[in-house]
Amino acid sequence: MNAVLLAVISMLVLALVRVHVVIALFIGALVGGFSAGLGLDGTMLAFQDGLGAGAKIALSYGLLGAFAMAVAQSGLPDLLASWLISRTGNNARAKSTATVKYGLLGGILLMAIFSQNLIPVHIAFIPILIPPLLPVFNRLQLDRRVVASIITFGLVTTYMFIPLGFGSVFLNDILLGNIADAGLDISGINVMHAMAIPATGMLIGVLIAITVSYRNPRIYSSSDVSSSSTTTPVTQVPTKNTVVAVLAVLVTFGTQLLLNTLGYQADALLLGSLLGLSVFLFTGTLKLRQADQAFTNGMKMMAIIGFTMISAQGFASVMNATGHVESLVSSASELVAGNKALAALAMLIVGLIVTLGIGSSFSTLPIITTIYVPLCSALGFSPLATVAIIGTAGALGDAGSPASDSTLGPTSGLNADGQHDHIRDSVIPTFLHFNIPLLIAGWIAAMVL
Repeated sequence: MNAVLLAVISMLVLALVRVHVVIALFIGALVGGFSAGLGLDGTMLAFQDGLGAGAKIALSYGLLGAFAMAVAQSGLPDLLASWLISRTGNNARAKSTATVKYGLLGGILLMAIFSQNLIPVHIAFIPILIPPLLPVFNRLQLDRRVVASIITFGLVTTYMFIPLGFGSVFLNDILLGNIADAGLDISGINVMHAMAIPATGMLIGVLIAITVSYRNPRIYSSSDVSSSSTTTPVTQVPTKNTVVAVLAVLVTFGTQLLLNTLGYQADALLLGSLLGLSVFLFTGTLKLRQADQAFTNGMKMMAIIGFTMISAQGFASVMNATGHVESLVSSASELVAGNKALAALAMLIVGLIVTLGIGSSFSTLPIITTIYVPLCSALGFSPLATVAIIGTAGALGDAGSPASDSTLGPTSGLNADGQHDHIRDSVIPTFLHFNIPLLIAGWIAAMVL
């Protein structure tokens, strides 16, 4: 059996039976390495080589968690939460409650979209925005799975369709760049045209989640997860703290926006989080004696994402070392025997398998592009259809992977009170609502473009 396929299946099965995702990734890497003949030493060396690539991400997310705790202690998120709770009180009209509910979902969606381009902070907004809103979700009896679906939709669909911010990196630098390097002429190709049908599939998925799958109320226990009671009147929040918190947020986001705009290679999230924390410390809003606790609590909150991303990089390194991605594609192409419809489906499914294991569509594209471009050319796919196939194959699996920050991010915010399971409430819902429509839409794009 193909080593990559065996490794991904092993990892997913372990995650589904509640083995911690970090352990599942490690065991999956061992299974893949052994089945490819790398042996214990070869597998461990490949895994260790990949760990370094995730260390920077882990440190960035740890500092981000500390920054999020500082913002929470300032009382700024409670301003929004207390106002929303007042709008959803026992005497609130049903119409008003529905307005707040869909206003909340719309606001979260906009923030997820803007996090990829306008304010390119990726998942940085989640631990700041979501935990203080959990009491509001509880009062509204809002199913948190729909919130996870909306956040993941905003994160993934935006970068795979709009060529700005992270979308510019994914579409222009990685997708079109690797396709051009593989020898395909991409002049005159409108990448938004190529990815419009796949993006429509994602849109259909999120609409199904909102209007059908998770529209019914879901009851959660009313535990308080914020630094102060969200029922505290807005007037009790110190004005100075609020101003400092707004300034810190602007500094953090502004630093990332500036560095990304200027094209710096340095980690903008790492520097932005550090500068944001400095604002709290230098203004005295976060006392020195409180800083240690904020750092500790914040890093605890984000540690799971950091360790998972490190493990995912190790897993990806082992998958590359096996050399079985190429054989997986070759086996799939032999099965379809020149049939374009089946070939497109096979390439999309291979992309789904690879990304589910690695957890990053950005890392999947360079792996599959060099194989897919000549294969698409031999099968007679147009350049536009080739871009759609490879772009969709890369994006497939980002939603629904246990190791993806597109699912880990929503869980980090929604599980702040321990009532949102990563696999059952983030991974499975996003897998079902996005990968299936995206697979169908990507196949349609391959056939009609």
